[in-house]
Amino acid sequence: MKRINAEQLQLVFESLGDNPRVVASGNFATPNTLLGLFDSVVPKYRLHMLNAQPGIPDREGVTYESAFVGAGMRRHPRLNYIPSRLSLVPVLFRDHYVPDIVLLHTSSQRHDTVSLGTEVNILPAAIEAARARGALVIAQANPHMPYTYGDAQIYENEIDYIIDVDEQLAEKPVQSPNDISREVGRLISAKVSDGSTLQLGIGEIPDAVIEQLHSRRDLRIFTEMFSDGVLGLLRAGALNPDIAITASFIFGSRELYDWLHLNRGVRMLRTEKTNDPGQIARQAKMTSINAALQVDLFDQANASRVRGEIYSGWGGSTDFIVGALHARGGQSFMALPSWHAKAGVSTIVPRITDPVTSFQHSYVVTEQGVADCFGHSQAQQAQNIISQAAHPSVRDELTAAAHEMGLF
Repeated sequence: MKRINAEQLQLVFESLGDNPRVVASGNFATPNTLLGLFDSVVPKYRLHMLNAQPGIPDREGVTYESAFVGAGMRRHPRLNYIPSRLSLVPVLFRDHYVPDIVLLHTSSQRHDTVSLGTEVNILPAAIEAARARGALVIAQANPHMPYTYGDAQIYENEIDYIIDVDEQLAEKPVQSPNDISREVGRLISAKVSDGSTLQLGIGEIPDAVIEQLHSRRDLRIFTEMFSDGVLGLLRAGALNPDIAITASFIFGSRELYDWLHLNRGVRMLRTEKTNDPGQIARQAKMTSINAALQVDLFDQANASRVRGEIYSGWGGSTDFIVGALHARGGQSFMALPSWHAKAGVSTIVPRITDPVTSFQHSYVVTEQGVADCFGHSQAQQAQNIISQAAHPSVRDELTAAAHEMGLF
C-alpha cells in the first residue's frame, strides 16, 4: 500500500483503459473524494454501486450499474439495473461484472490494516475479484469512518494506493414512523418473542417494529443492515449482551458511528456470510421483517418496482425470507399499508403484474391485521389475506377476483 496525494492519484487514473468498470463503496459510505478525482480525469466509465445516494458523478460518459438502486441512480436514463439477490452479487463480480478498479471509503490506518467501517457488504468480493486480475484497489482513509471488526478489516497488502481525506460521513435522515407504520409495527412486534433473532429491512415499518421491542429480552441481531434502532434496543436491555451484533452494512446518526468505533460487540461480515440462507436458518427464532409495495392473493410481493420501472431491487430480503422459513421457530413478515394514499388504490391486489420480488411468507401484515400465510392451502391463504390484511373497501372485489382465478 502506497500513500499518495491527489495529484499523484490523478496520474494513476489517467493510465486506465477506455470505459473501465469502477466498483465503489455504496449506501452512506460513498468515497466522494476518490470519485471526484476519478471523474475529473476519466472521460468514460461504468460506475457500479449499491444503493447509491445523491451526489455521485452524473454526466455524459458515466454509465450506472447496480443490483440495488438508490436515490442517486433511480429513474436515470443511463442506469443498467442488474437483477440479483444481494448474496449473489459477489458471483457477479467474479464471473460477469469484473471490476477494473475498486474505490473504497475506509477508516484511518490502524497498525497494518484499515477498516471498511460502516460498509462491508460486497466490497471484500470486489477487492478479491480485482486482485485476481491485477486491477487496482484504492482507498480514501477518513478519521470520521469508524473502525469496525470482522471482514471489515483490510490488510495493507490488499490495497495499492491510499489517500488521506477529512470527510464527514453521510447520515440517515431521521424520520418518525407515521400512525399506519406504528400500527403495523405494533402488530408485528406482538408476535416477536424473547430470544428471537432479528433481521430488519429498510423503511418506516421495520423502524416502527424495532421501537416497540424495548420490553423484550435476549434478542439477537443477525441482519444485512441496521440503524439507530438497534442502539435503542441495546440501551433498553433488550439485546443479549453476550452475542455479537452481526451485520454487513450500517447507516444512521453520528452517535451510532461513534458507538461503532472499535466496538467488538459488533461483527461486520461480508454479504456471502450474512445473507447465506443456510447461515440464516441456523439462527435462533430467526425473524425477518421486510416491507413491500404490493402483495397479491398468492402471497407474492412486489418490493422493487413502481409502475413497471425499477425502484430499488431484490436486495437481501429474498435471502432472509428463505432462511427464516427454514429456521426452527423462524418467521418471515412482509409488511405494507393496506392502501396507497397518494395513488388512491389498494396495495393488496388479485395478482401482481410487475415482476415478483419474493413469495411465500409466514405473514402478510397491514394496519388492518395479520394474515397467516405459510402452512395453509392456497384458498385459505387468499382468504386470510383478504379478511385480515386488505382494506375493507376492496374485500368484496378481491373475493370476486379470487373466485375468477379459481382460488375459491
